[in-house]
Parts: sequence; structure tokens; C-alpha cells
Amino acid sequence: MIGHILEHYTILASVIFTIGAIGFLTRRSTLVQLMSIELMLNSVNLALVAYNRVHTDNMSGQMFAFFIIAVAAAEAAVGLAIVLAFYRIRGTIYSDEANSLKH
Repeated sequence: MIGHILEHYTILASVIFTIGAIGFLTRRSTLVQLMSIELMLNSVNLALVAYNRVHTDNMSGQMFAFFIIAVAAAEAAVGLAIVLAFYRIRGTIYSDEANSLKH
């Protein structure tokens, strides 16, 4: 029974990852691209925790998920700082116009 549930979580994680990848590749707004990256990281977390549920003696899936959450928080902070700096210089947040941060 747990294998059947694991299959559902794996399918859900792959659907969420696909939505995030499509959002990252098709949107021009840097903020939407950052949210799409967060969506992809969270789908990986879902898959890791689901697989860790099958292997209850090994907690490495949850440890990896914890470190991915920490990396995602740092990515969001640095990404938003770059977006704010870019907006101050160029007045836009579209990634098509981001060839450099110089004037």
C-alpha cells in the first residue's frame, strides 16, 4: 500500500516540477522566474520526503529536504536583492533587458 501512495506523491512532484520549469522558461518577469524556481525546489522536497517515508530507517531524505529549504531561502534573499538593484538601475524587472547591471 505504501508503494501505491509513493507513486501518487512522485506523480504530484513531477507535475509540480513541470509547472515550475514551464513557468521559468516562458515568463519574462524575474519575480515569476524566482517563484518558479521555488516551485521546482519544493517539488524535489516532496519527492525526497515521500521516498524517505518508504525507507524509515534512513533519514537522509528529510535531511536533504532541510538543506534544500535553507538553500531556497538564501536564493530568494539574494535573488530579490538582485531584482531590486536591477529595478533601481533600469526601472524594469523583465529578464530580457538584463544584459548588465551597469548604467
